[in-house]
Amino acid sequence: MSPAEEESSLPLPERWPRASKFALSACAAAVAELVTFPLDLTKTRLQVQGEAAAGPAVPYRGMLRTAAGIAQEEGVWKLWQGATPAVYRHIVYTGVRMVTYEHLRDSVLGRAEGESFPLWKAVVGGVSAGAIGQFFASPTDLVKVQMQMEGKRKLEGKPLRFRGVHHAFLKILSEGGVRGLWAGWVPNVQRAALVNMGDLTTYDTVKHFLLLNTTLVDNSVTHSVSSVCSGLVAAVLGTPADVVKTRVMNQPRDKQGRGLLYKSSMDCLIQTVQGEGLMSLYKGFIPTWMRMAPWSLVFWLTYEQIRRLCGVTSF
Repeated sequence: MSPAEEESSLPLPERWPRASKFALSACAAAVAELVTFPLDLTKTRLQVQGEAAAGPAVPYRGMLRTAAGIAQEEGVWKLWQGATPAVYRHIVYTGVRMVTYEHLRDSVLGRAEGESFPLWKAVVGGVSAGAIGQFFASPTDLVKVQMQMEGKRKLEGKPLRFRGVHHAFLKILSEGGVRGLWAGWVPNVQRAALVNMGDLTTYDTVKHFLLLNTTLVDNSVTHSVSSVCSGLVAAVLGTPADVVKTRVMNQPRDKQGRGLLYKSSMDCLIQTVQGEGLMSLYKGFIPTWMRMAPWSLVFWLTYEQIRRLCGVTSF
């Protein structure tokens, strides 16, 4: 059998390992995103309360009242408003970050199978993978955040800005150019780096610590424990950057795509702390954590299982 025939006879994951892992991670992320999306919408609404762009009225207080208010005043299905660009985002973001992290961990940072992996190397891999993935996914994240606010604009009697996902992309592109699609990318990437330092680094470190130092085996129990830890750490590290990111991306812009409320992510951080206090950086922490925990659990359990079903080695 010739080398070409041997290669063509190999299973798809062995012929195109990175493409296969990209597709599997994107599928798992889409499942997790749809299951937990209402919490993300609630978190976004909470985070913009109190800022100048949101207006004087504050219609909701707390996570449960915010979710209930959206369902009662706008309709239950509005809890999934912006879900389409969110799924688009995760196809790009999660696919890129997962493939990048595994490549850095196994090929660049040199993790040996069956041995402990230094924490600093896991941190470098997680931060780098998150930043790279989020940079490519920033346009979809911008559309998601702005579409999530459409229901609130309707209640306030303001005209809707977008008819759908594709119209949102085109309108942002026409008003701010290509640069406008990457509005807020700096706080976006900063947040993603912190979140992935919590998510990827914690999951990978806890999982392999349990496998090497306890009687637990590589199964759903180990994956569940690791994912719960990763969701908590990711929420603690990522919430302040998430508040800044949401406000920068949701602010009105001029024709050149420049923000009218904040000059930069640092300016937004300073204005938020000065105007609303330090703890305002943790607005939406509970729904962030309550979303990240089930998101992380659903994603990692789904991802590990479909890898196994497709003949790809465990993460």
